Amino acid sequence: MVETLTGEGSRLEPFRAELTGYCYRLLGSGFEAEDAVQETLLRAWRSFDRYDERRAALRTWLYSIATNVCLDMLRSPQRRALAMDLGPAGAAGSNIGEPAPERRWVQPVPDASVLPMDGDPAELAVRRETVRLAFVAALQHLPPRQRVVLILREVLRWKAEEVANLLDTTVASVTSALQRARATLKTIEVMPGEPFRPSDPAQRELLARYCTAFERHDITALVALLHEDATMSMPPFTWWLRGRDQIRRALLDPDGSCAGARLIPVAANGSPAFWQTRPGPDGVHTPFALVLLDVSEGLINGITTYLDANRLIRLFGSPDPAAMTSAVPSSPHGGSARAPVR
Repeated sequence: MVETLTGEGSRLEPFRAELTGYCYRLLGSGFEAEDAVQETLLRAWRSFDRYDERRAALRTWLYSIATNVCLDMLRSPQRRALAMDLGPAGAAGSNIGEPAPERRWVQPVPDASVLPMDGDPAELAVRRETVRLAFVAALQHLPPRQRVVLILREVLRWKAEEVANLLDTTVASVTSALQRARATLKTIEVMPGEPFRPSDPAQRELLARYCTAFERHDITALVALLHEDATMSMPPFTWWLRGRDQIRRALLDPDGSCAGARLIPVAANGSPAFWQTRPGPDGVHTPFALVLLDVSEGLINGITTYLDANRLIRLFGSPDPAAMTSAVPSSPHGGSARAPVR
């Protein structure tokens, strides 16, 4: 639970979102990022009388505290990952196995927690790209200090001298860590994708068609919107699929049917995202899963469905009740999700 600081702490609150974005990229969990930032701000508030603005800007001081908090949290050797990092693709109809512990997974995060709500559209697009699940999962391959250096230098555009001062090391050491981090990332296959672009008519049309096909349970139309080698995964299960044919077979399986489900837009990881809801006996829909899509070259190339909706609601908040009771929920472009498929 996020607690807002008062008094001197009010000077710290404006940094909460950017610190949460920084900690999320480091930790790979929206829950852990919020905990890390809360601990950072509490430490800063308690020691604010000892803060010397002549030694460091307030923002730099807070990032130093946040870095130390996150490095302490990253002492476990186990890294968070996506299903595609944990084993080979499975097959539709096969046993999906037992759920893996929450700490194994890169977890989603609300856009409002990690991204500025206004500003230069080009800069916002870059920031959205750096909280995509695939990018955050790639970061988890790096040792913690290399992760810090890469995020500060490449994402947040800090100077090498600033990073060296924060880490109490040399510019040469920072430069070396950055080179090693870049070399490691080049060896990692990052799922292609683009951030959510609300003003892009082509992307909006694709998402509207996807929503329409999903809610009509029109598997043929839905699969036609997928890349040939698209992936589908369902954390917390390590089972995942690759390829349109495998995904089509899984969607046609009556035991896992999504007939009657709806998609309600939600802002997550700078990507196209939806609450997936199911109707109860009274006809009122309740969230069943959080779905994040990867979009590339006008098609869907990744579907990640987080099944622990009850837990994620604590982070994201519940969907609009009107969207769960109305006959026609909103689509990503503000109109009907049941717009005609063209």
